[in-house]
Amino acid sequence: MVDARLLLLSVLATCSIVQVRCSLAQDASQTVTTDGAELKLVSAEYKFTEGPAVDVAGNVFFTDQPNDRIMRWSTDGKLETWLQPSGRSNGLFFDREGALIACADNKNELWKIKADKTHEVLASEFEGKLFNGPNDVWVAGDGSLYFTDPFYKRPYWERTEDKQTPRVYRMSSDYKRVSVAADDFRQPNGIVGDAGRKLLYVADIGAGKTFRFKIADDGTLTDRQLFCEMGSDGMTLDSQGNLYLTGKGVTVFDSSGKQIQSIAVPENWTANVCFGGAERKTLFITASDSVYTIEMKVAGLK
Repeated sequence: MVDARLLLLSVLATCSIVQVRCSLAQDASQTVTTDGAELKLVSAEYKFTEGPAVDVAGNVFFTDQPNDRIMRWSTDGKLETWLQPSGRSNGLFFDREGALIACADNKNELWKIKADKTHEVLASEFEGKLFNGPNDVWVAGDGSLYFTDPFYKRPYWERTEDKQTPRVYRMSSDYKRVSVAADDFRQPNGIVGDAGRKLLYVADIGAGKTFRFKIADDGTLTDRQLFCEMGSDGMTLDSQGNLYLTGKGVTVFDSSGKQIQSIAVPENWTANVCFGGAERKTLFITASDSVYTIEMKVAGLK
């Protein structure tokens, strides 16, 4: 018997505009895409897209890592190269000052990139050893940073093995101190937080799991809980507390960990996702050599 899901993906792969439909297992009242939402191909001119981050105006910045550049998608739909070279940046997030925090893994560094496109290196090592390669980052309400540090061998590195235990690190708001926030992961990758609810989500893509932590007043992570049996490359949250995971398309979970929708994306891999646009109701998706958008009922978490 033909697997209907594989047949659907085959059909989707031939289309540049994909009509998103809920499977029979999904409750239409819980879906987060607008009724009749269409997945729209923005561009397919890249090698591998990653790290989307939204600024205060709703413009989305994302990376084309093999081409060593950061791209900018404006709220009016225009695309431009914003910075090249970019330290082979991967994950991105804007800080409270409007600077772009970048996981620049060309030299295993964490960068702060200012509006004038100059940058400073915030960190490159912990306890005298290089990071494995900062991968994704989130900026907390107090200005501190949480970032994942898995090991993915890059062809432009001379070293062939990891230097650190795969961990989540925290950097203080003055960018002067780095500490271990959480460990006991196989391959921590996607990370995102909810400053208002004081929650942090970490995807262990190596273990196929996503965990949720509480953020204490001093920034330490407590009450580690398994959120769902699915890992993720990148992730985002909406204003209702729904969590969006990536890999094969985008999978949406409500705040209890129940899957409420899946969004098919006609690429081999969906790397990351964020909300953009003036109202933060456009879901921006980086997938392999392409970027897509789809309109949402809900806004992204600010």
